Amino acid sequence: MDEHTTRTAAVIGSGFGGLAAAIRLQVAGFRTTIYEARDQPGGRAYVYRDKGYTFDGGPTVITAPHCLEELFTLAGRTMSDYIEMLPVAPFYRLAWSDGDSFDYTGDGPAMHAQIAARNPADGDGYLAFVDYSRRVFETGYEKLVATPFLHFSDMVRVAPKLMALRADRSVYKTVAKYVKDEKVRQALSFHSLLVGGNPFDTSAIYTLIHYLERKWGVFFPRGGTGALIAALVKLFEELGGTLYLDAPVDHIAVVTNERGTEHVVTSPRGTTSFDLVVSNADVHHTYATLYRDHPVAAKRAKKLAKLDWSMSLFVLYFGTDRTYAENVVHHTVIFGPRYRELLAEIFGGAVLPDDFSLYLHAPHVTDPSLAPPGGGSFYVLSPVPHLGNAPLDWSTIGEAYADRILAALETQLPDLRKHVVTRQWITPRTFETELRSYQGSAFSCAPILTQSAWFRPHNKDAKIPGLYLVGAGTHPGAGVPGVVNSAKATVGLIERDFGKPGGSGGSGS
Repeated sequence: MDEHTTRTAAVIGSGFGGLAAAIRLQVAGFRTTIYEARDQPGGRAYVYRDKGYTFDGGPTVITAPHCLEELFTLAGRTMSDYIEMLPVAPFYRLAWSDGDSFDYTGDGPAMHAQIAARNPADGDGYLAFVDYSRRVFETGYEKLVATPFLHFSDMVRVAPKLMALRADRSVYKTVAKYVKDEKVRQALSFHSLLVGGNPFDTSAIYTLIHYLERKWGVFFPRGGTGALIAALVKLFEELGGTLYLDAPVDHIAVVTNERGTEHVVTSPRGTTSFDLVVSNADVHHTYATLYRDHPVAAKRAKKLAKLDWSMSLFVLYFGTDRTYAENVVHHTVIFGPRYRELLAEIFGGAVLPDDFSLYLHAPHVTDPSLAPPGGGSFYVLSPVPHLGNAPLDWSTIGEAYADRILAALETQLPDLRKHVVTRQWITPRTFETELRSYQGSAFSCAPILTQSAWFRPHNKDAKIPGLYLVGAGTHPGAGVPGVVNSAKATVGLIERDFGKPGGSGGSGS
């Protein structure tokens, strides 16, 4: 057997980034083992089930589906043979506390008409914003999303383009340059929240999400996001990969012997040596816990602890005995009476805000199989401060917070509390304990300019040979397209470092 086909790789965590990396590694000839701490694959894309209701735990907005399809194509398969992707329309319904609403779609003329009806001048401004978003997309996504930034020179090379696009401005400030109506500004700036960023601080590079959705659409997998995870797992295992569930990694030791550097992984499955490790675990957990005995790791963890971290989430899953099909669409964003002020408290406050803005997910609108006949399967997400800012006792306040959210939702779902037949929730403590997320952050380090591209934790560690990163905490960042493309960037480095076909076989230092 050729030496390249005998290389072994461990992937820590089976989120979208870990699965995408594992599939690419297996296709490239590495013998790949995934270690997943929980009893199901998927990481944040966990699935909860109760009384006939299916609740996707995390990611529910699937954009840029071609980055997923590419994984199947690389393996000589066709994604549609494994999973059906259903288009979602409208993409989102945006609703405000005064009863106003706005359907956010991929239909350019319809969007223009809605915006111009509010303020004729904003119609032209919107068209100019779309053109700006396109230019950012062409630079920030098409050219850079799967390009690893290992050296400062990599950043210097693209800096002029980023500065020409005013990446130093925030998402909100950029949107405000084009439109004046405050609700339209919110409608065009909320997307950064989907990747853990405050629109008032997040780099304008993230305005590319508007064009990305417009170009490729928004989708939902039949059977839920968990069905998409199951399809990826099936592909990985068909390729010969191994997935261990209920296998939290306790420790990874780096040793040097005649073969070179090896990573000794210790888990309930025993102790096994690998040529390389790809960590889809939380980046701080990777260094502070998994590699805790390596002399470089403590410095890495200390530096990471000083970064700005994304907000956390309170997510309430509930099933109803009616569909509410006449009241909701698949995705609804419900803005509270405050926007800038509330976001400041979510991202930097030490207490739980009295009000909230909510994302309501109603997947049964697209796929009725996710709820019993005549019923509705929902989750509602409320951004909240992470535990580093607000170390709240969620075990005592969680139920009352869930009650407040259900009461607030009755503006969208009449008499909701009378129709809830099951409910459960996760809190920042869940992110901290079950997902090992630093300070309970839901999206890793925040996507501000000084924590993007080269300034973000790198896809490959410069001083721990054979350690690579994928997921929200490395380049390009959070969101399904982000973490899937992080795997593309990272495995490209691995193929180069280990002399795989199409690579240089260099050291990749």
